[in-house]
Amino acid sequence: MDEAAEEPTLVQMLAVSAVKSRYLSLSPSFQRCSLASWIKENIKKKECCFYVEDGREGICKCGHPKIQHCDEAIKPEDYMGEQWDRHRHVREVPTDAFGDISFGGLGQKTGKYVRVSSDTSCESLYQLMTEHWKLRSPNLLISVTGGAKNFYIKTHLKDKFRRGLIKVAQTTGAWILTGGTHAGVMKHVGMAVRDYTLSSGLMEGQIVVIGVAPWGVIHNRNALIHPEGCFPAYYSLDEQGQGHLSCLDINHTHFLLVDDGTHGHYGVEIELRARLEKLISQQSLGNRESGVTIPVVCVVLDGGPGTLNTIYNAMLNHTPCVVLEGSGRLADVIAQVAALPVSKVTLVLINQLMKRFFVQEYKSFTEVQVIEWTKKIQDIIRMPHLLTVFHIDEDKNYDVDVAILQALLKASRSDEHARRQSWERQLELAVAWNRVDIAESEIFTEESQWTSCDLHPAMFSALVGDKPEFVRLLLENGVCVRKFLEHEDTLCELYAHLPACFFLRKLAKRVQGGKIRRGQEPPPGSTKISLSHVAEEVRHLLGSFTQPLYEPSRYKMTKDDVRLMVPSKGLVDLPCSGEEWSADTVWDPGRDLFLWAVVQNNTELAEIGWEQCRDCIAAALAASKILRKLAQESGEDDSEEAKEMRELASHYEKQAIGVFSECHSWDMQRAQKLLIRVSPSWGRSTCLWLALEADAKSFIAHSGVQALLTQIWCGELSVDNPHWKVLLCMIFFPLIYTGFLTFRRDEDIQRQAERTEQQKLAMDSVFSGSSDTKLKRHYRLVELQAQTLSIFRPHSHELPLFYLKMNTMFFFLSNLSPFYHDFDGPGFRRKAKMYISDVWNILDVLSIILFIAGLVCRLQASGTVFYVGKVILCIDFIIFCLRLMAIFTISRTLGPKIIIVRKMMMDLFFFMFLLSIWVVAYGVAKQGILIHNEDRLNWIIRGAVYEPYLIIFGNVPTNIDNTQYDVGSCSVNGSDPLKPKCPVLNEDNIPAFPEWLTIIMLCVYLLFANILLLNLLIAIFNYTFQEIQDNTDTIWKFQRYELIKEYHSRPALPPPFILLSHLILFIRGVLLRYPPQKHKHFRQELEQTEEEELLSWEAYMKDNYLASTRQDESQSVEHRIQDTAEKVGVMSELLEREQEMVSTTVAKRLAKLEEQVSESTKALRWIVDALKSQGCKSKMQPPLMSKSSDRDDGESSGQETDEESAPHTFARQLQYPGSTVKRFPVPEEKVPWEVNFTPYLPPVYNQQDSSDSDTSVLDKYRNPGGRTGIRGKGSLKSLGPNHILHPILTRWRDAEHKVLEFLAVWEEAEKHWALPGGPVKANEPLAQTLERILGKKLHDKTKSQIEAGEQVCKGYVDDSRNTDNAWIETTIITLHCDKHTTLTADLNRIVESSLSSHQPLQWREVSSTACVCPYQREALHQIAQCHNTHF
Repeated sequence: MDEAAEEPTLVQMLAVSAVKSRYLSLSPSFQRCSLASWIKENIKKKECCFYVEDGREGICKCGHPKIQHCDEAIKPEDYMGEQWDRHRHVREVPTDAFGDISFGGLGQKTGKYVRVSSDTSCESLYQLMTEHWKLRSPNLLISVTGGAKNFYIKTHLKDKFRRGLIKVAQTTGAWILTGGTHAGVMKHVGMAVRDYTLSSGLMEGQIVVIGVAPWGVIHNRNALIHPEGCFPAYYSLDEQGQGHLSCLDINHTHFLLVDDGTHGHYGVEIELRARLEKLISQQSLGNRESGVTIPVVCVVLDGGPGTLNTIYNAMLNHTPCVVLEGSGRLADVIAQVAALPVSKVTLVLINQLMKRFFVQEYKSFTEVQVIEWTKKIQDIIRMPHLLTVFHIDEDKNYDVDVAILQALLKASRSDEHARRQSWERQLELAVAWNRVDIAESEIFTEESQWTSCDLHPAMFSALVGDKPEFVRLLLENGVCVRKFLEHEDTLCELYAHLPACFFLRKLAKRVQGGKIRRGQEPPPGSTKISLSHVAEEVRHLLGSFTQPLYEPSRYKMTKDDVRLMVPSKGLVDLPCSGEEWSADTVWDPGRDLFLWAVVQNNTELAEIGWEQCRDCIAAALAASKILRKLAQESGEDDSEEAKEMRELASHYEKQAIGVFSECHSWDMQRAQKLLIRVSPSWGRSTCLWLALEADAKSFIAHSGVQALLTQIWCGELSVDNPHWKVLLCMIFFPLIYTGFLTFRRDEDIQRQAERTEQQKLAMDSVFSGSSDTKLKRHYRLVELQAQTLSIFRPHSHELPLFYLKMNTMFFFLSNLSPFYHDFDGPGFRRKAKMYISDVWNILDVLSIILFIAGLVCRLQASGTVFYVGKVILCIDFIIFCLRLMAIFTISRTLGPKIIIVRKMMMDLFFFMFLLSIWVVAYGVAKQGILIHNEDRLNWIIRGAVYEPYLIIFGNVPTNIDNTQYDVGSCSVNGSDPLKPKCPVLNEDNIPAFPEWLTIIMLCVYLLFANILLLNLLIAIFNYTFQEIQDNTDTIWKFQRYELIKEYHSRPALPPPFILLSHLILFIRGVLLRYPPQKHKHFRQELEQTEEEELLSWEAYMKDNYLASTRQDESQSVEHRIQDTAEKVGVMSELLEREQEMVSTTVAKRLAKLEEQVSESTKALRWIVDALKSQGCKSKMQPPLMSKSSDRDDGESSGQETDEESAPHTFARQLQYPGSTVKRFPVPEEKVPWEVNFTPYLPPVYNQQDSSDSDTSVLDKYRNPGGRTGIRGKGSLKSLGPNHILHPILTRWRDAEHKVLEFLAVWEEAEKHWALPGGPVKANEPLAQTLERILGKKLHDKTKSQIEAGEQVCKGYVDDSRNTDNAWIETTIITLHCDKHTTLTADLNRIVESSLSSHQPLQWREVSSTACVCPYQREALHQIAQCHNTHF
């Protein structure tokens, strides 16, 4: 399969996120219909189809009354004369109980339920829970089992259990599986969920608790039945009237109600629950094909015989179990013997513990049951890696959550895999659970040696799963970012797993349409994210002044990319038009990780990535630019995502300021070099330019940045020169050569010039006067305009006009100079866009155009056109005067005021829309009431708009009041063009309009327009002024950078001398064809050595800044309060634990004392009876005084080992392999035949010949290893010993003799590799046996050597197929082959040729994972010891 097809495509990711999005969610009614349809097709229930009374009138043997049976069941025709059988007479039909379940009261009150058949496919149930109930796949499955009836548990243990269970479920994303009823351990789990729900304030709990309960024992279950489902079903908790039935627990979130067709039978759900747990444990963890499956853990509280079976079966399936000591009954029995060796866990001890903890219930136990339980408990103890006992009186102050996670890690650590694989699995689990504390204490220990490559999968999972604490922990324990991102595929995979964010949507548009023409279908696999797509999008966000970050030679910019680029402010450092991008992109893994976190707006991961960046100041400013651009393009300024982006952008601007402040305080020259240094990691941009693009006013306003700007402004002049000296030298320039001014000719500049071999970073002293020359130029032109307006007359403009033409042309050239004088600027189109984007440049162009138009009109002979030219020049004079304000931006006082005026003009523009509504409303109404049929347009506009506008400024009209009305001020018929038309008059020539109405309208209009709206405008202006005034210094410094940059790119000479500068440029560029001169005042290329030195110093300063920041945070009041609260909490917990330990110890001592007193009493009674009998025997036996022992001694004895070898264990497994026959339980002390075992009644089993069960014949053969719990041949071929021969061929894989290999054969029946071997026939020579086992070809090659091979072991082996009367005895012969001999070469050829056969051969490593059969593994272990190699 193609690699691109295996990886998740971007389209698939977006589709999944879109389905999960609330915008595309389906309606609840549609979802219910879909759920009901799916459940009816896939989920069944069971019902009885054969009614047979069980002795009670009207009650069937299934437990249901007669009225709940269908007619076919009451009068069956197919089952007449048969005995009722639950397997035959129960059928499956579509279920009729499913939907939502609602409970009353507080806490978690809603859930989901379904009635399922006991034979339902677990795949369907898992699909129901994940797809239809919308449950996320768990990272852990916690199966809680134990007492089904209410039991007492100590308060401290109960609190720890509830708190720990919720904590582990919440932090790991686990599912909790229980019995689902409101009793026993299920009730405790429900109460834990309820406490969490109430404390967190959530009506919908975040903890998933699934109850698997039998349908036939649920009280009030009829409320749940509806053929179309209940949404919701109202269920009431009735503990008083439930009788022998049980109510559902109201704090569970989901219910699987298992139906086997019967009523009142408990335990029918056990088989389905076990199958469901097994299926979940086979699912991949985190939906990733990493080979790690969902872990399962069993938590035991209290419990009886059924719980013991659950624990036993779970541990046989390699499921770890956590037993809570002190919870009662079975849990306490296991806790008491868990630390003892198996040889000391005897029938007597189990009887005593059962009697002690089960009390009255113990009387109902039979002897065979106790024997079986003893055997199972011994088998449980024999698997210590799967058993964890939680002691409440331990010194460690842990909750149950730590015990649960430690049990899982202990199980994986002791798994039958390589040790390295075990550690990696533990780490995967810890990452999936997001438990950094467990990883620190259990995984990253001194004995575990991790390399960076070992941690890469966990690092990837932590990054994709958004687990910043784990990312930091992995970096601290050896992950190298450079090695982690060494391959390009890793970074591509990270971008492919981006969460749903705005950058992902932008990237999707570029991936789908960036290189596909209209109407063209994308080729398969083209939607895979590549770094070229990321580079294009990042360059669009950073600005086109940067170079692509990733491999620009692999792709070309499309027209869409050019169209997407937004013009930047000011002058941009880009190659000139026609210049190619350089392909020397820099691989910077720290930058890549930081950029990946920034584009998804992940604060914590971005902070970790920024700490890994060397070029940290440029990285912070680039992140600020990217985030502000993303927030701007999101189109939702008030959205939470946009706000978070702006906040994160401000954060990184502060980080850049902090690091630069640290650098500036240590070395000013180095800090300034950081600002203008070209950064290869960020598109060959500079920190100064990134700050400008990111609108980082605070960074530009920093004193260190301003010092650099001052240095650039002054050039080689010292900044300490007084202004009057500079002005004087501008007038008398020969003073420059007299030492009148001070220059910066120090050793630093000289060393810098020698090191970089470039021109000095200075401007000519004439540049200092460019600002003043431009000011004089503007004043001269304004004066010229005034003279032109005042003295120009027709036919008298020859000489002044010539002077005016020349100055206008020079002024025009000086304003167009940025188009060809900016050496570092981009192409012409971009320069034009940047030029027009400045308001002052627009005023320049407009003034020049108006001046030319007015000048042309003034040159015409017509008097009318001559006057029009004068009007145009008057307007042009206004624009020239407004343009003068730009000069004041250099002023620290007036500069911010100009910004305030500009902001207020924008406020006024929008305010006029609101004001125009009132003006037009009042004006049109007034005009309509007063004037009748006015047909002059100019007077209509004056009456409807102009006059109402003047009213705002106090010009109150007189035509609305009869007392002030004057007929002479208006024209009756509107015939006088200079007078308005009179209002409507009556017969007496008196205005007929309603005077009261017009006066009221005027009063209301004045009230709203003059008072309300004008005061609103004043308030808006006040807010704008205050906002700008608070940031006056920052704004001025930011504008100062713009001004210095602008004047630095213009010719220094003022008009008309500017013609000389343009002439020189023309000669150099066109005639002499010299390349453009790029000035280095704002960017500087460094040598590689100097670059590395500067970046190392910057990284050191960053570490200092972060250390000081953390120290300040630790000394803050909030941190101290939090630290104090944590310490108080720990102290209170320690005091409570100490009190509990003291009370527990006292209780134990009192119990011991009572026992000793009782023993003493018995002894004294025996003495008295003996004395009374005068030497005769007493009626009572003398009691044995028990020795005082402490629990700690028992615990320590658990570490002891048996001197004698343990009896066979595999031969006593309760389930005989390959059959349904169960062995009779044989405890360890009853294995030897010499030990009396009266209840021993093993079954007889013969797989091949069932007739061979004669007791007299069987008694002739007795297993030398002892009892096995089953008689007969079993699956073996004969009674007595069954001899098997295993020839083992070994070789060294490497020349260093570190890896030993053996020749293995594939067992098709059992699907695993095994040792070659076969049964030994009676009286068969060894040579024939070897030939039959190895095959003729292989035997011929090894005949001479293997017959003389070394015998490793011979005799009885512990095998699961052994019985009391048949057992396996093996002979293992080994032959080591030298690698350089002809025998090894022949063997290798045989192995290669056997790969295509039905029984292939292969060289396998000698290790603990090589074989499945236990005795074969032991043989390989002995061979490894003989060769002194690792096993």
